[in-house]
Amino acid sequence: MSYVLGLKCKECSKEYPKKPIYVCEYCFGPLEVVYDYRRISQSLSKEKIAQRKGNLWRYRELLPIDGEPICGLNTGFTPLYEAKNLAKLLNVKKLYIKDDTVNHPTLSFKDRVVAVALSKAREFGFNIVACASTGNLANAVAAHSRYCGFECYVFVPYNLEKTKIVSSLIYNVNLVAIEGSYDDVNRLCAEIASKYNWAFVNVNLRPYYAEGSKTYGFEIAEQLGWDVPKHIIVPVASGSLLTKIYKAFRELHQLGLIKHSDTKFYAAQAEGCAPVVNAFKSNSEIIRPVKPNTVAKSIAIGNPADGIYALEIVKKTKGYAESASDEEIIEGIKLLASVEGIFTETAGGTVVAVAKKLIQNGIIPKDESILLSVTGNGLKTQEAVIDSLKEVIRIKPNIESFEKLCFHRA
Repeated sequence: MSYVLGLKCKECSKEYPKKPIYVCEYCFGPLEVVYDYRRISQSLSKEKIAQRKGNLWRYRELLPIDGEPICGLNTGFTPLYEAKNLAKLLNVKKLYIKDDTVNHPTLSFKDRVVAVALSKAREFGFNIVACASTGNLANAVAAHSRYCGFECYVFVPYNLEKTKIVSSLIYNVNLVAIEGSYDDVNRLCAEIASKYNWAFVNVNLRPYYAEGSKTYGFEIAEQLGWDVPKHIIVPVASGSLLTKIYKAFRELHQLGLIKHSDTKFYAAQAEGCAPVVNAFKSNSEIIRPVKPNTVAKSIAIGNPADGIYALEIVKKTKGYAESASDEEIIEGIKLLASVEGIFTETAGGTVVAVAKKLIQNGIIPKDESILLSVTGNGLKTQEAVIDSLKEVIRIKPNIESFEKLCFHRA
């Protein structure tokens, strides 16, 4: 049973039926899924959710498919940790990590959005699925497309990390490397989507695809005992994840599943690609595109599609937007690994670095609950840190060599 009423423009509120469209034909604003919350409130409860399998579809009523899901049956419900070691180091009372580095099957939060998008693609009758990606989305579309039996094309910038290239090609899909930035890739994909009958998950299926990110927020609330953190730091690429976590909290509050939704949102970006942070700090209502130049390729989107909406939420919730240098991002990755045993990619390193700044500068209070959004696995971006790690200790196969070169290090 579907609880989706249709689509609505976020700018002019014009309504549209459930179709593979993503932009308003009148004002060119983005479209968003609209639900029948009255009917959902009569069907959904904490008790019912608790009885369901531990995957993203436990929140089925708040996701935009009409029939049964075709993938993502082992995706979602990733761990939420109380990061006591990092909290002690940063001198804060309560610090949590929502950890999608272990999300199935491709180790990032993108598995959530793709599971929803491909289920919708099947409902719309598409045979070919595709995406524009900085890496993680390509991996997820590639993996889920194999499980669902779609033909698949993924489009990425030519200079993407080799590990992410391999992590798509391993699924025997068509990978196309574009000689340009992600924004160039995205523009080309929009042209292809308008000409060919392909399901581009983050173009013509974007309204449905983006809803999958809400499950990250739903899980946070459920895993905190149906509560929300006072502060949440989110990596910002397109801006969609931040906006959908906010929507998730608002929906749960509207349905009476949580008592309040007063979380302050913080946008984390790399200094080499920080259009949302730049707008926030200059008190501008305009997101000015930038040319990315950062080690954090997974969030290197110079012209973020949902940047203006992420900025609005940051301001509305009295949060903040901050950036981190490449050096700070790498140190953030190493810090999280060394004190919590979590190897995150550059987006997570950005979140850790920005959280550290905001706490040290008194922007986030030390006595209120804080949650860090860690959205991808560091195994995908090993190139970012390899030159900053300790050297391998090479010894002879005897005790003398060990005692000479290793024992004194203990």
